[in-house]
Amino acid sequence: MKRRCLLVVMMLAGLFGASAQAADRATPDEAKAMASKAAQYLKEVGPDTAFAAFSAKDGPWHDRDLYVFVNDASCKTLAHGGNQALVGKSLATLKDVEGKPFMLDIAAVQDAGWVEYKWQNPVSKAIEAKATYVVRVGQYSVGVGAYK
Repeated sequence: MKRRCLLVVMMLAGLFGASAQAADRATPDEAKAMASKAAQYLKEVGPDTAFAAFSAKDGPWHDRDLYVFVNDASCKTLAHGGNQALVGKSLATLKDVEGKPFMLDIAAVQDAGWVEYKWQNPVSKAIEAKATYVVRVGQYSVGVGAYK
């Protein structure tokens, strides 16, 4: 009897743990909404103010595992809410684990759209499918990605 109760408790803990983890993870729809808002913000305040706000670690452009990044047409990173060390660096040659040059795909988005690739989730450390919604604002690609 004790064994059965322990098994039930462990199963329930696993279920609640999985649902709590899912709640901590943003959805692709939320990534799309944030990217659209960030693009509008860039248009309204200009690059200097927007890039600083997007790169601020505890600013309003972070939500769970979502953050904004901005690249120019040559894939040079101008703002990055997930890793400020990337600002100023070209990511044109960056590929995912399957060899997909996803940064070139991001730069190729003309108006708005999704780019899918596989990337290491910084929370789980596992390679996971990721979808990034990109909005073109002049010469800039504004993106926000979510793990699927």
